[in-house]
Amino acid sequence: MEIIQVQTDNVKTFNKNWQYCVGTGRLGLALQQEYLDHLKLAKEKIGFKYIRGHGLLSDDVGIYRELQVGDEVRPFYNFTYIDRIFDSFLELDIRPFVEFGFMPKKLASGDQTIFYWEGNVTPPKDYQKWHDLIVAVVSHFIERYGEEEVLKWPFEVWNEPNLVNFWKDADQAEYFKLYKVTALAVKSVHPDLLVGGPAICGGADHWITDFLSYCEREEVPIDFVSRHAYTSKAPKKVTPDYYYQDLEENTDMLEQFKMVRGLIDDSPFPNLPFHITEYNTSYSPINPVHDTPLNAAYLARILSEGGDFVDSFSYWTFSDVFEELDVPKAQFHGGFGLIGLNRIPKPTFHLFSFFNQLGEELLYRDDKIIVTRRANGSISLVAWNVVMEKGRGYERTIEMKIPVPCKENFIKRQTVDENHANPWKAWQQMGRPRFPDKASVETLRALANPKVSTERTQTEDGMLTLAMTLTKNEVTLVEITPVHDETDTYIGLDDSLITSY
Repeated sequence: MEIIQVQTDNVKTFNKNWQYCVGTGRLGLALQQEYLDHLKLAKEKIGFKYIRGHGLLSDDVGIYRELQVGDEVRPFYNFTYIDRIFDSFLELDIRPFVEFGFMPKKLASGDQTIFYWEGNVTPPKDYQKWHDLIVAVVSHFIERYGEEEVLKWPFEVWNEPNLVNFWKDADQAEYFKLYKVTALAVKSVHPDLLVGGPAICGGADHWITDFLSYCEREEVPIDFVSRHAYTSKAPKKVTPDYYYQDLEENTDMLEQFKMVRGLIDDSPFPNLPFHITEYNTSYSPINPVHDTPLNAAYLARILSEGGDFVDSFSYWTFSDVFEELDVPKAQFHGGFGLIGLNRIPKPTFHLFSFFNQLGEELLYRDDKIIVTRRANGSISLVAWNVVMEKGRGYERTIEMKIPVPCKENFIKRQTVDENHANPWKAWQQMGRPRFPDKASVETLRALANPKVSTERTQTEDGMLTLAMTLTKNEVTLVEITPVHDETDTYIGLDDSLITSY
């Protein structure tokens, strides 16, 4: 048994940078009702402040069009869909973290695309028209939503240009040119708008150094640095339905955060904010690990410690309404989402919801637990037991001694593990129906709720002793609140008169 002694003489602040932003599939999906239902649930239970996704300038959103007027071809900017999408976000009190991409086909220099929905990944054939497009889009946002609001939106240039799949030939010089033209266009609308990049994935961090050196040398505006982080190893097996990978230790992601922060600190711009605009375990939208309790337990330490190194880190993604590799083929298919199809929360959704219940004062933290105190004096903690080995067992028992001022306390514990809040397991037991009927969906929703247990305990000498056993890949939230007993105010109360009690 592990013994943990919590002290209150060295209280720190727990920042919630994990809550700043969340990822989404392409923005055009926000025209679907189920997508909005998922986003509303994520906002209510987790409280994300920003949302980032691909496809702002792709043809399905329809912003860039060209019209033939006599002998002249003129751009036409159509904001019908993007207004509907951003209106929906802001009505839910979630702001856009704007990603400029991908290339409108009429403006593209080539026909290379990515994803089922064919996002064009080639440079513009006319950089002046690209500049004018950016000016028009940003100007429209200010006209519609107001300068004060849009000044709060970060603008990120492109997505993973270090990969040939996302940027033709992964041409660094061409990306730097795109960034310069885009950043200057944004700043021409308002000098205080926030623009940044290079939004690379891991494995090419020389791009960070080269990018910041370029911005200094060419006097290009830069307000933040962005990067992505995943921890999956090379694929073990790839099939039409699934993509299997092992994972590095979760400390690998924290090391990625720390290492890039160091590159920024050593650059000509040492004080720039650093945003991880995508992270998850696997980078594949058909990896079953995303549906499991392991995914939640694995990421718990990232949520606990990641904010020590980065200004934000954006989970990719909030919903399985997502179509990079075609329309999802089954209820559970390894999708990135916190929320599965048919509005069924996955274990990782509850991890985020649990962290949303933590307080602002950090009392204790190690690699498997975080203990906080809320503004009202109550205690909330999250503990986890990540196990990447196969088989049963692996239970972990801890005993905590926590100073609390109240003699009587109410303890509420919510649990996610292999047997609770694990609808993926029930779906397997059902025979993995690709398109479950309504009754099956209701069953899966019911089984997606955490196990809840309660007790009432007393302190001794101002110290509460809390013993817990955590099962394999469990994530648990414990809330400790003082009891204000009003039993004596009930006239004639006598529970012994109730049959069976």
